[in-house]
Amino acid sequence: MKNELILILDFGGQYNQLIARRVRECNVYSEVVPYDISIEKIKQKNPKGIIFTGGPASVYGEGSPKCAKEIFELGVPILGICYGMQLMTHILGGTVARANKREYGTIDVSIDNSSPLLQGFEKTNGFLMSHTDYVETVPKGFKNIGFTESCPNAAIQNTEKQLYGIQFHPEVNHSMNGLQVIKNFLFNICNCTGDWIIASFAQESIQKLKEKIGDKKALCALSGGVDSSVAAVLLSKAIGKNLTCIFVDHGLLRKNEGDEVEEIFRNQFDINLIRVNAKDRFLEKLAGISDPETKRKIIGEEFIRVFEEEAKKIGTVDFLVQGTIYPDVIESGLGKSSVIKSHHNVGGLPDYVDFKEIVEPLRDLFKDEVRKTGLELGIPENLVYRQPFPGPGLAIRIIGDITDDKLNILKDADSIFREEIAKAGLHKNINQYFAVLTNLKSVGVMGDERTYDYTIALRAVETTDFMTGVWSKIPYEILEKVSSRIVNEVKHVNRVVYDITSKPPATIEWE
Repeated sequence: MKNELILILDFGGQYNQLIARRVRECNVYSEVVPYDISIEKIKQKNPKGIIFTGGPASVYGEGSPKCAKEIFELGVPILGICYGMQLMTHILGGTVARANKREYGTIDVSIDNSSPLLQGFEKTNGFLMSHTDYVETVPKGFKNIGFTESCPNAAIQNTEKQLYGIQFHPEVNHSMNGLQVIKNFLFNICNCTGDWIIASFAQESIQKLKEKIGDKKALCALSGGVDSSVAAVLLSKAIGKNLTCIFVDHGLLRKNEGDEVEEIFRNQFDINLIRVNAKDRFLEKLAGISDPETKRKIIGEEFIRVFEEEAKKIGTVDFLVQGTIYPDVIESGLGKSSVIKSHHNVGGLPDYVDFKEIVEPLRDLFKDEVRKTGLELGIPENLVYRQPFPGPGLAIRIIGDITDDKLNILKDADSIFREEIAKAGLHKNINQYFAVLTNLKSVGVMGDERTYDYTIALRAVETTDFMTGVWSKIPYEILEKVSSRIVNEVKHVNRVVYDITSKPPATIEWE
């Protein structure tokens, strides 16, 4: 089903896999590969087109990532984005310079809409810029097709060699109609047909897992969330009863969630399930720990230790399956990208893991693609659209150290928030919403008495890809009801605040 392929060369930017997602959104299969991939491998993959991503480096910096010049002689259309455009310019004989004024944010770009890359746009369009260097002079054979007040060459092209460069980021939501730029590259320039669908991913993944695992046994880390559930069903369809799912209830789940997970997978799916109640063990390890990265690593290591112990009980297990998805990977800074935070099932793993291999079948998918795959596999909609929940659970929604009392406070407050959002019918419009127990205490008055209790922060974000997002404009009357209920029904809380920060600059989670 991968008749068409777009290769995306990763130069270290944070939006790299988002480009891949946008390409797949257009029903064209894409793969992200290292920037130094060999020309021979590129020829073997036979791509219809190549995209150079952005990145934080300067083309003149020592050790800055560069690709082979021969890539431009393959006859394959290439689109360079941000650093990718600067690198293309630098290698082909143009000049790149340091800008006097850095451009960041949505900037009006004047464009030549007769270009096959920019067809369908007005003469001026708002695109997200994020750069310090810029193309000062274009290489021989190129012409200018876009500029801003501060950037004389915001877009360039060499139609004869099918080489294009843009200084802006069309892949992010901040760019107006940015997806159209990618569509133009795919269909006007690369002549793709767009016949790849997510069903292909599910079918191919099942086949690959059958071939990889064969008659060996696999152990799946099941949390009951969307990612691990889809991973579990993929494995179940591939290897049947050779899969055992271990649900580690670390006590850091949402209110009543442990029982709900057990109910769903025992009664709705014919999957071997072992539930391990390990709350005391995790809380003991986390006692007195406030640093979020330390929390993640402790939880990641304990997860593995629990799996090792359970694996010994059930016999030889060759593979550990995890529901890692790409936002987890990119934020953990694996590969060429910068670190934002580690995830327990990515960077938080201990050095020694007592399994033959870790299998992560969803590692290259974004959340919406995981959901589509889940529906394709026949997983009930109510589970597929369940609220995203981090692997470390409430441990990273409690700022500071973790105690059983704090857990109970947060579980109750979070339950009220989720209940009221559902009652208001907003649960499908808001992509992620939850409560955070801050480490802040403040003075309040309840009855006629002075209180000195915790502050709960509410967070709600709307996003399509979880790489960027905007805070949700929840109606005031709903926020008022949530606040009133939390303060009145949850002991030791006397203040509720609402987080109105988008991503970026903030992340969706607080820690």
